[in-house]
Amino acid sequence: MKRANTFDVVPQSDEDEGLLRRLLDASAALWNEINYERREHYADPDGDVWEISEYRGRYGGVLGASTVQQIERKNREAWKSFFSLRKKGEANGKPGFWGNAEEGRELRTYIRNTSYSVEWGEYSRLEILVGKDLKDEYELGHRERLRLEVRGDPNWEEYDKQGRLELFYDEQAQSFRAFQPVTIGEDHSRLAHPLASEEAALDIGANNLVACTTTTGQQYLYEGRELFERFRETTREIARLQSLLEEGRYSSHRIQRLYDRRTKRRDHAQDALARDLIERLYDEGVSTVYVGALTNVLETHWSVETNAKTHNFWAFRAFVNRLACTAEEYGISVEVRSEAWTSQECPNCGSTEDTTRHRDTLTCPCGFEGHADLVASETFLRRHQNSPSSGWRTRREASRQRQTTVTRSMARPVCLKWDNHDWLESSRSPRPNEEHTNPQVASVGR
Repeated sequence: MKRANTFDVVPQSDEDEGLLRRLLDASAALWNEINYERREHYADPDGDVWEISEYRGRYGGVLGASTVQQIERKNREAWKSFFSLRKKGEANGKPGFWGNAEEGRELRTYIRNTSYSVEWGEYSRLEILVGKDLKDEYELGHRERLRLEVRGDPNWEEYDKQGRLELFYDEQAQSFRAFQPVTIGEDHSRLAHPLASEEAALDIGANNLVACTTTTGQQYLYEGRELFERFRETTREIARLQSLLEEGRYSSHRIQRLYDRRTKRRDHAQDALARDLIERLYDEGVSTVYVGALTNVLETHWSVETNAKTHNFWAFRAFVNRLACTAEEYGISVEVRSEAWTSQECPNCGSTEDTTRHRDTLTCPCGFEGHADLVASETFLRRHQNSPSSGWRTRREASRQRQTTVTRSMARPVCLKWDNHDWLESSRSPRPNEEHTNPQVASVGR
């Protein structure tokens, strides 16, 4: 199984920091040269983007031959991804540059798995290979590597194999960071097993990132309005700066930093959400989580805002992968199933045509009123509970299931808000009998 460790990297002296910055800056310069050459070939009808110059002779003395190879390989992967997305009609643009010397480069590099080592303990450390020229300049021995202090506890201290190390300077945090992919065995001692065979269903949105209902009678609501608004504010600022660029320019170092900041904020919140939710579901004894597929959202509810929420902000597939990887640690399976009409279906009478949704409220002429996202997750769970079929049922079948499936009564929903670091329970978590939440929400699978 693929997992990752992330940790802070701290140079032990000014000389070490200077050496590290030289290494990362040279890596950025190399990336830019390779990328420029490939862009030129791409613009040439007779050009071949895969044919590039030999760079080891010019950069090997600073980076080392293996790191030059990794930068070349990473750039090739970026172009392969571009062509793959273009074939699907989803490409947003060619691979970009890592800044420039005038405005500042993005300090980043990639170290081959055999060219670094990490030791965890009371004094954790990272050792990386650097080129001969840097060794001579900074008086490192012929076989010596750059040694850096590591801070933070690893998620996976023991693993079968380590992958290519990503080392970068985080401008937002003003610190060096490392990302280490690792592979662990299926029988790893840290992997857990479900405590019971309960089930849960997730309704994914943007106003509320996740609404979850479990067969234990618990509900969770992760609010997302403030996160999405910050995402939109950054997007508007990016658009403003792009409008000020000189003709022929498409980006700048400042714009790239905003893109990077926007992505990191979103990913941080989503990573923390996946971890928080799975840990709660594990404690509930959940063994299977159903996630609603968003494949039909744009076709049935298209708007500029819906498109922004679904593709740009949510990055649905990436989130499901995060969720599945985290769930795997606890022995919980994640299944993507159809959630067609769950957001319009009344859990009381089964109507999908007469219901009305206004903001967070779903109402029906039969008298039902409830929190729309929580109701959707309840309906979604009821539809797939103990069912091997991924197809959605007819209204008559759904009505029959409401009458025959029995679960526990619903507890007070837990509402969680993001404070830029953690998902914290809000004191305003709605009770089942309060506004926007009908007592019948407490009847999952009735």
